[in-house]
Amino acid sequence: MGSDGRSGDAAGKHIYDRGGANGKRVQANLGAQNHAVVLEDADPESTVKALVAAGFGAAGQRCMAISRVVLVGGAQALVPRLVELARSLTVGPGTTAGVGIPPVVTPQAKVRIERLITAGVEAGATIPLDGRAYKVDGYPNGNWVGPTILAGVTTDMECYRNEIFGPVLQVLLVNTLDEAIELINANRYGNGTAIFTRSGAAARKFTHEVDCGQVGVNVPIPVPLPMFSFTGSRGSILGDHNFYGKGAVAFHTKWKTVTSNWREDDERALSMAMPTMK
Repeated sequence: MGSDGRSGDAAGKHIYDRGGANGKRVQANLGAQNHAVVLEDADPESTVKALVAAGFGAAGQRCMAISRVVLVGGAQALVPRLVELARSLTVGPGTTAGVGIPPVVTPQAKVRIERLITAGVEAGATIPLDGRAYKVDGYPNGNWVGPTILAGVTTDMECYRNEIFGPVLQVLLVNTLDEAIELINANRYGNGTAIFTRSGAAARKFTHEVDCGQVGVNVPIPVPLPMFSFTGSRGSILGDHNFYGKGAVAFHTKWKTVTSNWREDDERALSMAMPTMK
């Protein structure tokens, strides 16, 4: 915990602690397993570009990364193009121009990410793009994990049940939008989600029925602007106020109420009632 009352871990979760006379109040950003739903009518090229950027940007090491893609019906045909575009990304030092995927944060993170990828394959997922044991010329000791796509992932797999927090995109397949919503709502976390579609009706249904605090419509990383609160929900947040925006003001504010009554004279009868203004 720093002097500003803020602490965090390598995964970017932050905890704010505001002490008080009656104990401590806590705001905590917790885990995230963000899903993007792709319907059959979504624009294929712009959708794939958005998914690759959201899944692999910052090597997947951000709480709002899209780590799971839920392809509905015919949208399953996007997998080859998804693999093709992800394979074209350059892995290397983040200070180098043109690099799309920097190293992961620690050697321990690399080991954990690769273990969870392997667990997914052993559980029956296919791996059309494998970033394990990735090498970058001139940097033999770097924490490199290449872009990885796991397809045919199911919700009982360890790779799905854990936040991998690396450049790994998991692909799940369903037949209907209702199934996609049910899948997301069954997940313990409710940080963020997105839907890609040309249908306003489908987008409205999704935004109303999905149980996540931050929802994007054709927006890959639905982070709200600073004037709005960061509204993760369920297992993705701890506390009764959200971050920044109105939620942060309320969290860092201690209310004071002053009740005043001014009279010209003091000729009042004894009253046992609550004071009222007359």
